[in-house]
Amino acid sequence: MANRLASETSPYLLQHRDNPVEWYPWGEEALVFARAEDRPILLSVGYSACHWCHVMERESFEDPEVAAYMNEHFVNIKVDREERPDIDALYMEAVQGIAGQGGWPMTVFCDSEAVPFHAGTYFPPQPIGGRPSFRMVLEAVVGTYRTKREEIRGQAPDTAERLGALGRLRVGERPGEGRPGEQELDQAVEAVMRAADQVGGGFGGAPKFPPASTLEFLFGKERDPFVALTLDRMLAGGIYDQLGGGFSRYAVDGAWLVPHFEKMLYDNALLARVYLHGWQRLGHERYRRVCGEVLDWALREMRRPDGGFYAALDADSEGEEGRFYVWSAAEFGEVLGEAGLGAAELEDVREYFGVSEAGNCDGANVLHLARGAAEVEPEAVERARPALLAAREGRVRPGLDSKCLTSWNGLMIAALAEAGAVLGEERYLAAARECAGLVLGRMRDAEGRLLRTLTGDEARLNAYLEDHAFLLEGLLVLYEATFEPRWYEEAVTIAEQMLGRFGDEDGGGFFTTSDDHERLIARRKDLGDHPIPAGNSSAALGLLRLGALSGQARYRAAAEATLRLFVPTAVGHADAFGHLLQALELSVRGGRELALVCAADGDPLPPGADLAELASVAWAEHRPRLVRAGGAAGAELPELLRGREAVEGRPTAYVCEDFTCRAPVQSAEALRAALA
Repeated sequence: MANRLASETSPYLLQHRDNPVEWYPWGEEALVFARAEDRPILLSVGYSACHWCHVMERESFEDPEVAAYMNEHFVNIKVDREERPDIDALYMEAVQGIAGQGGWPMTVFCDSEAVPFHAGTYFPPQPIGGRPSFRMVLEAVVGTYRTKREEIRGQAPDTAERLGALGRLRVGERPGEGRPGEQELDQAVEAVMRAADQVGGGFGGAPKFPPASTLEFLFGKERDPFVALTLDRMLAGGIYDQLGGGFSRYAVDGAWLVPHFEKMLYDNALLARVYLHGWQRLGHERYRRVCGEVLDWALREMRRPDGGFYAALDADSEGEEGRFYVWSAAEFGEVLGEAGLGAAELEDVREYFGVSEAGNCDGANVLHLARGAAEVEPEAVERARPALLAAREGRVRPGLDSKCLTSWNGLMIAALAEAGAVLGEERYLAAARECAGLVLGRMRDAEGRLLRTLTGDEARLNAYLEDHAFLLEGLLVLYEATFEPRWYEEAVTIAEQMLGRFGDEDGGGFFTTSDDHERLIARRKDLGDHPIPAGNSSAALGLLRLGALSGQARYRAAAEATLRLFVPTAVGHADAFGHLLQALELSVRGGRELALVCAADGDPLPPGADLAELASVAWAEHRPRLVRAGGAAGAELPELLRGREAVEGRPTAYVCEDFTCRAPVQSAEALRAALA
């Protein structure tokens, strides 16, 4: 008989609905029952694409004896970390403090008030390598809770106090106190480069995660070689799907070779933009190709019929991690032989993709560019790739996490919109529009507040700070790419909701949860941009850009208060704060505004249609500190357009800084010179 997860919409929770464990979803029913029975809570947090989550389910949660013990002694709560990032972050902090490290599956033991007192990650069914079995842990926790109840109760207030510390961070009391500047930027760059792997690219050893936000921060003449090294190492490695496009979540080694095979929407949205910017700055056509392949993968494999994007693809298929993606040398040769490749061509393709009899992943082969990213692709590879891809499509596919998250879709809107504008790809712009329309139309409640998740036809759960912030950034890019006023107006609406419901006017920055969110044991402020931007970092960057478009000083003030709050921490751990540091650079070094104006009688042309030539100049180079507005003479929104004229009725460009503009220009050459 199904447990209480049967009525949930999360694919991850539904995977556990037939477990013999009497799982509850997080909610009042479970918490009230725990308090009434004075039972400890077993909180298990994971996500659909998590390999070890599936392993622990098979080994323990499907074991009738283990489940019976859990049901007798605990209130068991299962959480999808992607649906509930507030719970995940709160209890992950506890896990890291108790166990010294975190990860998923996350296993947290709480008292009846949901305050944690013991925690860990994966526990095996039998003791191994000094790690106790899950049953041993359960029994020890039950014994501790029975014999040391008063001690656990006595520690709970201090534990809750520690977990709430981030929410109590405050900026200085005097305006301008501690305002970060060039010194902090220089310190951050030095800290990042000290942590850089100058041989393999990226940062640190195994496991190695794509550092998208940090690479965006590092773009600059003296640092471009390291950015290029990292981009090349990643695209040449097995972490990049050499046949179908798209990046896996991380590499289990320090050389980007063997991935943890799950593919996440957020990674690919962020990395598509990094490679696009790499192509703009460095001119390597391979970066443009990767950007297009990543977006095409997302459109092909991750897109809902109504235009939104799914969350992730599992690492596993047929119960085995990576099975869908790896090749034996024999199967590789058989497929290419059937495709008509001769012996010499086959050997060339094998060498190119690093395929051998011994393999590089438990006897199988993860395809990678063994000669390096810059090596010219042999002619035979062009014939081999579609044959290999077609053969792979005949395999059992990895599971799909079909929920649609507002925040991750915001990242994809930004990637598609910018790529559409830069590359002149209308299909990317159309996809960005459709996705934005879905989020704004289907993922809001009756009062117009954002919701977190859409699965099938059901949207639910309060949206978080990151949902508002990522969507704000995405809508601004979409407006700049199309000059369609709707997206700017919706961006303002989202920004106002974010300020009103998440902002901390007294302490600075933003809370992770809204002021009408359910009460947890602590209300936090998220920080840290690796592997995905923090809501505070994204809010700061989005508000700075919106402030430049709108002329509203309060947007900039909220962003700068956020920077004052978090930059002191970021400078010391700069490689984990790449998105916040992009906002700091925009704040410190300032941006420029570009207003493009056409004649008012240009209707019924689509918005910005007769500004296309000038707009293409603005997008031709990577200009992260430029904001763009466009419309017909007489437009009132954004403020940047107000009072601008189309000189002599011709499309006209105004290049401005702090709303002080140079003389207008009307040719592409003149605009290019003005922006240089």
